[in-house]
Order: sequence, then C-alpha cells, then structure tokens
Amino acid sequence: MSDEEIKKEEEVGVLEKCEKEKKDYLDGWQRAKADFLNYKKDEGRRLEDMAKFVISGLIQDILPIMDSFDLALGHDLSKESERGVLLIRSQFEDVLKKRGLEQIKTESGDNFNPEVHESIGEVESEHTEGTVAEVVQKGYRFRERVIRPARVRLAKNKK
Repeated sequence: MSDEEIKKEEEVGVLEKCEKEKKDYLDGWQRAKADFLNYKKDEGRRLEDMAKFVISGLIQDILPIMDSFDLALGHDLSKESERGVLLIRSQFEDVLKKRGLEQIKTESGDNFNPEVHESIGEVESEHTEGTVAEVVQKGYRFRERVIRPARVRLAKNKK
C-alpha cells in the first residue's frame, strides 16, 4: 500500500468516527429536547392540578357561607332585608360559578344517585320508596367533580 492509500484510509476512519460522533450528539440532543418538552407538559399539568386543588379547598370552605345565606332566607326577614341578603347571595354565587362551581340539581321525587347524593335517613313520603323525599343540604360540583354531595332523606312507605 502506498502512503497515499494509507492516508486515505486514515481519513476515511476519521470521517467515519466524526460521522458516528455527530450521530451520537444529534441523538442525545433530540432525546434531551424531547425530555424537556415532556417536562414542560408535566410541570404545566402539575401546576394546573395544584391550582384546582387550592381553588377546590377554598370553595369547600366557602360552601357553609352559602348554606348560611339559605338559612337566613328561610327565616322571617323584612322585604328589604330579604332582598339585600338575596342580592349578596346571588353575587356570591355568580363569582363561584365563574370559577367552575355548579349546584347539583336535586328535587323531591328524583331517583337516588349515590354519585351525587348522600342519604342521611328516611322519611315517610308519598314519593316512590327509595327516591329523594327531601333535600336537607344542597350539593355542589367543581369543574365536573362532586365536592359535596347533596344530603337527602329518602322516601319510605307510610305505615
């Protein structure tokens, strides 16, 4: 073999080595980029979940205030007082609705659904046995997730 052929073989070897290193670096960079994009997605989901958790906890703390408004409206108030309490409750409810809170609609005669109702007893009623006879406490969902089931008494046959 001549010096020139040996030199070409060495150059080919160096070139192949460089090509392999280039491929390794490119593969590593692509993996790092994919890992970073996955990290960003995971971190975004984690922050969103944390925000939902915080808001959900705050709303659960506020629900007893909504119950107090309902109790106040159930008592004898002057017309002006009743309108004032109703207006404040309505404003309060609107703010919570904007944040994703919705009341679970439950009425007497509805079928009992353990996903959204919590039975706290039975009461004699003209409704079909096992259906909702009365709503004791309203239930609420926060962004499609039940945060407080409606507390209900179920109908039982009159004796």
